[in-house]
Amino acid sequence: QALLYQTGDDHDYVPLNQSTTEGNDDQAFWGLAVMAAAERNFSNPDPDQPQWLYLAQAVFNTMALRWDADSCGGGLRWQIFTWNSGYDYKNSVSNGALFHIAARLARYTGNQSYVDWAEKVFDWMRDVGLITEGDWAFVHDGVSIDDNCTSVTPYQWTYNHGLIMAGSAYLYNFTGSEVWHNRTKEFLHSSSVFFKNGSILWEAACQASNTCNTDQRSFKAYFSRFLGLTAQLVPESRSQIMEWIHSSAKGAANS
Repeated sequence: QALLYQTGDDHDYVPLNQSTTEGNDDQAFWGLAVMAAAERNFSNPDPDQPQWLYLAQAVFNTMALRWDADSCGGGLRWQIFTWNSGYDYKNSVSNGALFHIAARLARYTGNQSYVDWAEKVFDWMRDVGLITEGDWAFVHDGVSIDDNCTSVTPYQWTYNHGLIMAGSAYLYNFTGSEVWHNRTKEFLHSSSVFFKNGSILWEAACQASNTCNTDQRSFKAYFSRFLGLTAQLVPESRSQIMEWIHSSAKGAANS
């Protein structure tokens, strides 16, 4: 009931009660939820209702239609609607979520067009500097169209990192490509910056200064989920990931 309540008149998770404030990232996280429902074979709604896969595809399709090639050579804006603050900002959570949903739809449906979209989004993010590759592969917060996306906001958030890492894991699991295998390993290796003293999960960009807002306090939860998905999709990553998760679970309990 909760997953169906906010689908909206067009069954794309842009309901009228949110249509003045909803951003691409907000819509995307509903897409992640119904994508998980499809993958887990969660009981589908009644036949006269949209099914989980349909809803995930509707989120992807409406987001992909907003791809903005007119500024910075591509990318999604943070906001859907022109009147909202942040419409001039292209951020990693919106683009990373589009990449991530494409990767999951590719694996679920076997459709190469989703792989092509995932590659397109990843390449654009890398080209403007939102993603760096190598042993220390990072995902930065966003870029502004005001300077043609030339100045990167350097904050590194766990959930952005997780979207790209787990999306890479989905693509490797589906395609068997060493490119995506290596990218998964690189993002996993650099995930260590989000574990205080090498063991306890923390939001490095705000937790040390005790300035995390309500949204930022939730990022580690999504990151933990993306770590779990990566552990399942790329079994060689499991021992490191479970070591981190166990330490963090004990830390949470002790606190």
